[in-house]
Amino acid sequence: MTSEKKSFSGAKRYVLDDELAKIVNISMALEMPLLLKGEPGTGKTMLAHAIAENLGMPLIVLNVKSSMKLVDALYQYDTLTRLNDSRFGDSKRDVSNIEDYIKMGKIGQAFTAGERTILLIDEIDKADTDFQDDMLDVLDQMEFDIIEIDKTIGAKNRPVIIITSNAKKDLSDPFLGRCNFHHIAFPDPKMMRRIIRVHFPDIDSELMESAVNVFYKLRELDGIEKRPATRELVNWLRALKSDPDFKAKDLGKGDIPYLGVLFKKSQDYEKAVNTVSRRRLT
Repeated sequence: MTSEKKSFSGAKRYVLDDELAKIVNISMALEMPLLLKGEPGTGKTMLAHAIAENLGMPLIVLNVKSSMKLVDALYQYDTLTRLNDSRFGDSKRDVSNIEDYIKMGKIGQAFTAGERTILLIDEIDKADTDFQDDMLDVLDQMEFDIIEIDKTIGAKNRPVIIITSNAKKDLSDPFLGRCNFHHIAFPDPKMMRRIIRVHFPDIDSELMESAVNVFYKLRELDGIEKRPATRELVNWLRALKSDPDFKAKDLGKGDIPYLGVLFKKSQDYEKAVNTVSRRRLT
């Protein structure tokens, strides 16, 4: 098993602070998973994409679901296809060779890849505690067994492992103890301006300042279930810029269009519309 040493230094469309860059590189040097926490929209998932882009490494994404079993992330044995091939006899595969019916899951793909990969395990807090702890055992040992063929699969190259959590469920102490950890705070207005400049290098300053000001006021509304995140702000700016009749000064007057781009839940949208209609943001 090899692990070529590389250093992460950021990507074109990902605004990176020094502390986050350091913990990424320390995690790669120590060959430990990096656990990222933070509210949705803080760039946890996009960090893995940025690392893959910067280091020129393939990205493999395991989207964790509440019903998922660890074996699904390792491999799948396609018993149904083998049964059909056996019954109808029209397959070119040898039905006596079970290995022909084994397909690697996302972790299995990262282990068997011919080059080092980035393995993103997204929203680990959706899984139960047994899944979390058993998965880290596999990642510690860099191997797992396929019981149907009595074969051990070892990692050809140790992947760079990024794990994200929206903190909806507590993670076990053993899990936390075996990861490096970083909390990505929601960007403050200064950082948000940097992010906007990355997406819109030529954006009008008045539009940016007005949009950022309104955006943070909308995030502070009481009773909002899903607060708009960076992704919604970027899409909102795209909508504003694409409207030939829109003028940046209108935001300062309380004319705030396209609230449906910022708020995706009906009750949140209605609250925002009612607040704006009463001009309480200005």
